[in-house]
Amino acid sequence: MRRYYRGGVAIVIGAMVMANAAWACSRYLWNDNEQGIYVARTMDWPESTDPVITVFPRGMERNGGMLGAEVVVEENAATWTSKYASMVTTVYGIGAADGFNEKGLAFHMLYLTATDFGPRDPGKPGMQAGLWGQYVIDNAATVEEALDILEDVQIVMAEARGSKATVHLAIEDATGDSAIIEYIDGESMIHHGREFRIMTNDPPYDQQLALLEELDFSNPSSDTPLPGNVKPTDRFQRIAYYSSMLPEPQNEREAVASALAIARNVSVPFGAPYKGFGIYNTEYRTVMNLSALRYYFELTTSPNVIWADLSELDLDEGSPVQVLDPNNIELSGDVSSDFTVAERSPY
Repeated sequence: MRRYYRGGVAIVIGAMVMANAAWACSRYLWNDNEQGIYVARTMDWPESTDPVITVFPRGMERNGGMLGAEVVVEENAATWTSKYASMVTTVYGIGAADGFNEKGLAFHMLYLTATDFGPRDPGKPGMQAGLWGQYVIDNAATVEEALDILEDVQIVMAEARGSKATVHLAIEDATGDSAIIEYIDGESMIHHGREFRIMTNDPPYDQQLALLEELDFSNPSSDTPLPGNVKPTDRFQRIAYYSSMLPEPQNEREAVASALAIARNVSVPFGAPYKGFGIYNTEYRTVMNLSALRYYFELTTSPNVIWADLSELDLDEGSPVQVLDPNNIELSGDVSSDFTVAERSPY
């Protein structure tokens, strides 16, 4: 069973009660400026996820039941051939946490303590959670299409390096449409609408929206109370506050600068975890320009921002998978020509 929530509060926020989240990613969609559709996210993790920016051509054959060499879905695993080319950041080489396709449909997976995909139903094609986002951008061009195709598969819990994929999914497209998808007690909860622009971690999104009605950031001032801690609810409030103050950008450079500023404001400084906090440092930040199919990437331990244009790479079926290791301090600026052929496909 799936529950859909359409409409709702976009950027008003109040005091919240939350569970202690271990990973503190954040996502902000900027879909009401005149330059384009931009989305920023932070990736927070207790260790390096070995991120590799990877370009997949059209026509990739996938087996959703595999986690690297491990079989996660033994019966009726989902299989598909990708309709669209994509650019993603892989995690441990067995899945992706962030990416977009050639149609401008993007996804971001963030941690959510309450995630429960429910018992396995072998009557439905099963897919390990690490490929949830990849499945979406392989097969859909819009948020509406993505929600439709997700009806056909079941997400199955996966585990890598001792951490379960207790995640929720944000998707958005080049029109500015947005959806946030969570599984609570085995039931899918879908918040669909371009007003759902902010996402952090706990509590579940319906609880966040129910509690986001006490402080109105539509008329922010220097006297507006604003929390400064690293927990998800505090980061949610800061995104709401600062995003309501963003000036209209005059060009892409200004738009990316604003989106990155939001992501940096809610980042956890390098060197965490802090004793007793259960919060881990920000490993990297990304910004996508879904109107121009451009991907910006900032590794926390690198002084440089890099970017690549998906449209400048070979995306035809039969073309090789291409990769770029962002952990190269010499990389800077446009790196579209620096991709190399992958020795093997990550998944």
